[in-house]
This record gives sequence, structure tokens and C-alpha cells, in this order.
Amino acid sequence: MRNTLIEVCVDNIESLHTALEAGAKRIELCAALSVGGITPSWAFANYAVKNSPVPVYTMIRQRAGDFLFSPSEIDMMNDEVQMMRELGAGGIVIGALNADASINLQASQKWIDSAGDLGITFHRAFDVVQDWQYSLEQVIALGCERILTSGQQATAELGKQQLKQFVERADGRLSIMPGCGVNTNNALDLIELTGAHEIHLSGKAQRPSAMIDLGTQVSMGAEASGDQFIDVTDFNKVNQVVRLLNG
Repeated sequence: MRNTLIEVCVDNIESLHTALEAGAKRIELCAALSVGGITPSWAFANYAVKNSPVPVYTMIRQRAGDFLFSPSEIDMMNDEVQMMRELGAGGIVIGALNADASINLQASQKWIDSAGDLGITFHRAFDVVQDWQYSLEQVIALGCERILTSGQQATAELGKQQLKQFVERADGRLSIMPGCGVNTNNALDLIELTGAHEIHLSGKAQRPSAMIDLGTQVSMGAEASGDQFIDVTDFNKVNQVVRLLNG
């Protein structure tokens, strides 16, 4: 029987409970998954840490967009790292780049120092570095536990051959965790081809609002239907991957 760790990323309480019930063995906690995830609020992180029986790793990202952070943003993110440490999170998820798409070692080291004994995942900022081999060695030297990556492609499925190279180059010095577009159609192939031992997915779906009368003339989001539907984790999408990879 395989022993693949399934990490599920969530951005609301409903999804947290669903992911846990479906068999997630680690949670990546975010806000705003629609923009790739940003730092969750104190209240959300506090609730998740107190109520999750599995490790909770919190995203540390001040805003959507690129990973070229200003000194002020880096300082604020450092405050967020310290907050998550105080809350008792299992780890943090970080990533910062320089203008030339190399890893910002100074920012990364600052956050890692503040994290203390928390686990460290380097996120998909890695997917836009220019020199992945050199960058991989840097992430290893930083002491990160893993890299969440789609193999520098739009999805892990498209990047699976590159992911295999990442795993081979890492050679057990850290974990390469495929993520982005993972589902029941590709999860097993990704694990078997790449040799990875953990995998990341959101299992996203939408459910209609439970509002009895929800007007359609005004929307709080960019899409006209944004308030009529809520993005949530789908139990079956996660549980099917759990059963597929771990029996």
C-alpha cells in the first residue's frame, strides 16, 4: 500500500472541515485561493490550528500578483510569520523572488529565522525561477522541507516530466510536492512517474448560496454571479484522491 501524504489547500471554514473529513493529512490554509492564496486572517488561522487534528501550514503572502516584494511587504510578512508561530501553526508556506526571477534569499532567511521550529514549504514562486537547478540547491540550503510546484508549467500534469527531474535532483534532501490541477485523473500517474511522496490539491467546487432572496443586480466581486455561488472544497474530489493513492 502506498503512503502518499495528501495536502489540501482551503480558504474558508467550511472547506477546512470538508477537507479533514475527506482524509487530508495536512492543510494549507489561505485566503483568496482565486488569486493563488494570500495570508489567512488571525481568526481563521487560530480556529484552524485549534480544530485541526492534522498539521496546518499557513500561506504567508501579502498580496496577489508577482513575488517581488517591497521591503515594507517583507517586514509585514515577517510579522505574519511570527503571528502564525504564536498561534501554534505547524508550518508556513513562503516564497520571494528578486527582479531577475532568482530567489530572494535575504527575505526567505528572515522569515525562516522568525519561524523558529515551524516547518517550511517553499511555494510555487519556484515555478517562475529562471534557473531551477541552482534555485533548488538554494531552497535546500535554506532548510525548507519541501517545494510545492507544478514543474514550471501551468499544471502539474503538464509539468510532470520536469517534476520527475526535480525529484531526482533533490534526491531526498527535501520533498517535491506536485500541485495545481491535481485530480483523480492524474494523481496516480503523477506519483508513479515522478516518485513524489506527497501531493497537493484543492478539490474545488462551487455551491449555490443558501440565501432565500439574493439579488442579482449588485455583485461584490468582479464576476456578476460571484455572490450567488461560494467556492468550497468538494468532499468527493478529495476523498477519491485519498482512496486512489492510499487504498
